[in-house]
Amino acid sequence: MPSAVEASGQQSQIEAALFSGLNQLSAYQKVEFARYKKFVLSQDGFVFWVRTGAVMVAQGSLHYATDREQGETATTAITDVIFSSESEVTQLSTVSPDAMWIGSWPIEGAPPLRVAFSHQAAYFRQADTWHYSGVALLPVMSTQILNSPADLPAGPIVSNSLPIWLAQNSLNGQSVIVAPSFAIPDNLAPPYIAVHIEPSETEALGAFPVIGPWPGTIVLNSGASPFHDLASSQLCRDEVTLTLYGFSNDAAWQYWVSLIEASRDGTAPFGFANSPVLRDEKQTQSELTLLAQKKTLHISANYLQGTADAVARRLILSAMLSSIEVIGGVTPTGTGASTQAEQTALGVGSVYE
Repeated sequence: MPSAVEASGQQSQIEAALFSGLNQLSAYQKVEFARYKKFVLSQDGFVFWVRTGAVMVAQGSLHYATDREQGETATTAITDVIFSSESEVTQLSTVSPDAMWIGSWPIEGAPPLRVAFSHQAAYFRQADTWHYSGVALLPVMSTQILNSPADLPAGPIVSNSLPIWLAQNSLNGQSVIVAPSFAIPDNLAPPYIAVHIEPSETEALGAFPVIGPWPGTIVLNSGASPFHDLASSQLCRDEVTLTLYGFSNDAAWQYWVSLIEASRDGTAPFGFANSPVLRDEKQTQSELTLLAQKKTLHISANYLQGTADAVARRLILSAMLSSIEVIGGVTPTGTGASTQAEQTALGVGSVYE
């Protein structure tokens, strides 16, 4: 059996051999990571990550494997990435709900590979090597990674009734967190409410949307074939599930009654198409033999579908309405909020600020 001194020497040899191989394989590769900040649209809870000026450089070895998946709406290369380093990269190990580091690697004949690591594992003390793994940014997610706050959209993203339910965030005069399903802030403690709208069950009750007056108001600086604001509405129905965490029976009933009152007095633009009932759900944690305070409320809701202000629609007026004059003498400068004041006016800001 080796002594402690011998074992220590064997560990050093393992470390030295691995570090030498790591450096030779990577050619002393240095990878740049950029820091991104989380922004959430207040209208519908949609999440964007916006690049800040902070960067860091880490030395290590990058390994990746790509598997192509062919789906109904996209053919996507799924790239699994492992980054091995001789020392701990503390920025990658620190969990922050409103900040993220994204690394970028040039790929010959393809766009740069961008990845944020979601997992740190396989740390072996004798080897003293750190491994960080994650999946590279999928193409369909690239619209959520922005270079500047000026690129943030000015209006809501969703078309369903989600903004209506996010606005129902008052209980006995105090605010309660209401968040969209699959976009709950990290490790959020109760009480809070998650809103899920089943996509496949949104249906039209009106035969056709009402749009007009045509062609609407031209949006400034929106290009040679400009966007136009058009008022629109369509009577629809959503199947909405509200999941309440941390609510007692009394608190849940008070919230439920507040929805009824909001529907009756017109402060919330929806109506009930069913008779909702509070249900107790079972969510356990076996280590502690506990049940979570979890309730659900399923609502069939009628509402007029449309964006918060108007439908942005691109019209090529020269082809469709030759008598309408297109913007003249205006140089397109892009859209979006470019100052903090404009962001505030649009209801855009960090969810944690």
